[in-house]
Amino acid sequence: MSRLILVLGDQLSVQSAALRAADKDRDVVVMAEVMEEGTYVAHHPKKIALILSAMRKFAARLREAGWTVAYSELDDTENTQSIPGELIRRADQYGASVVVATRPGEWRLIATLEDCPLTVTMLEDDRFVASHADFEGWAEGRKALRMEYFYREMRRKTGLMMDGDEPAGGQWNYDHDNRKPAPKEIEYSGPMQFTPDAIVEDVLALVERRFDDHFGDLHPFWFATDQEQARRSLTHFVKYGLAKFGDYQDAMLAENQFLYHALVAPYLNIGLLDPLEVCQAVEAAWKAGDVPINAAEGFIRQVIGWREYVRGIYFLEGPDYARRNGLNHRRTLPNMFWGAETRMRCVQKAVAQTKTESYAHHIQRLMVTGNFALLAGIDPGEVSDWYLAVYADAFEWVEAPNVVGMSQFADGGVIASKPYVSSGAYINRMSNYCKGCAYKVSVKTGEGACPFNLLYWHFLDRNRERFGNNPRMGNMYRTWDRMDAEKRTTVLQDADAFLTRMEAGDVV
Repeated sequence: MSRLILVLGDQLSVQSAALRAADKDRDVVVMAEVMEEGTYVAHHPKKIALILSAMRKFAARLREAGWTVAYSELDDTENTQSIPGELIRRADQYGASVVVATRPGEWRLIATLEDCPLTVTMLEDDRFVASHADFEGWAEGRKALRMEYFYREMRRKTGLMMDGDEPAGGQWNYDHDNRKPAPKEIEYSGPMQFTPDAIVEDVLALVERRFDDHFGDLHPFWFATDQEQARRSLTHFVKYGLAKFGDYQDAMLAENQFLYHALVAPYLNIGLLDPLEVCQAVEAAWKAGDVPINAAEGFIRQVIGWREYVRGIYFLEGPDYARRNGLNHRRTLPNMFWGAETRMRCVQKAVAQTKTESYAHHIQRLMVTGNFALLAGIDPGEVSDWYLAVYADAFEWVEAPNVVGMSQFADGGVIASKPYVSSGAYINRMSNYCKGCAYKVSVKTGEGACPFNLLYWHFLDRNRERFGNNPRMGNMYRTWDRMDAEKRTTVLQDADAFLTRMEAGDVV
């Protein structure tokens, strides 16, 4: 009797555990486009188009290789519009009762498969450097789970940029070299862009019909949608963008959305690229002398360090992690996150870019939109759902730790040792957003004061009991305490007035 081999939209690799365990001559691969997966949050149309296009191309690749593939398109009249519904339908069609799946990357889907009335075997997703057992072993007995020490273990395990047992260049981390503000000119043309072929055009028409009420621009669409294109995109970045990636990875420019960033995370996260493949390409460029060590190390750290680390945290902490609210923030996500007017130029630029590209780099996410949400006391569940919806690389295993842990400090300090908050000074140093803004970053109170300046102190004041004894925040509180009492009162009153206007729906 044949088995059903489930392949999800973020498991588009012939090396996935389920496909490796399958019998091509006997088993049936099941792939399904379902409304349930497109709408549990209102995903960006570009994200949906990327995944569906890549799924259709991957199914065609499997068929060409001799697999039997039962593929459900979204508009199929018999489509049940859920993963378990399609498994049950295909089980009836093929006389199967057993499903083999690669373990999903979201607790939500794991629970869905566990509740499926068929016999479902979930195999560990081993497309990562660290297994769950590896991470659990590393974490056991540690008082603090800091990424830097996990990253060193991943370097040792992979041998990437190692000189025997020591890191190449004598340092594990070159992050201090990777914090330069935005340069006057960007010499990189940005990520490789691809013209939609017939398969992609069909998907674009489908998404336009079925998801036209979702936030985000579908056109122009230029993502890579198969392995060959994704690899070309990687090669393009390594050749033309990587050398200056390190220097300017934290920089932001109003006129340039990509700077020297690779934009390969969506391809990694749906299976079109393998993490070691990506890191080895970067290492090879460094070994050839084409890129400096800080660029190569900084990029590799993002992949085998941070990416692997947040996955480990997500599964270690359990199904409730994505809904934690350690600071008890309850305000509703303001409409400016959905493109409504705002006078804050940095937020407006980051959201506008998100709307058009389904992309923003890590500092735009952490220190602009994330920083504002944390300072303003926005419910981290709403913030997390927004990030999960609007970014093409967002799947809960990677999104939730980045937002709930790193960005919003809602996990109580599992990931970060202090909240990542800043006044407008940091944004001004790392970008040109403040030029031309309706607010003045140099103004601390009163008319025209930058909201980040007001909310920064408001956040510290209202959370003093929680953070007052944090050694990494001592200087912040000492600065606050040295302020004139009347000025402190004015700052808090102005911040409260701003939050009141925001909650009332006024343009802020």
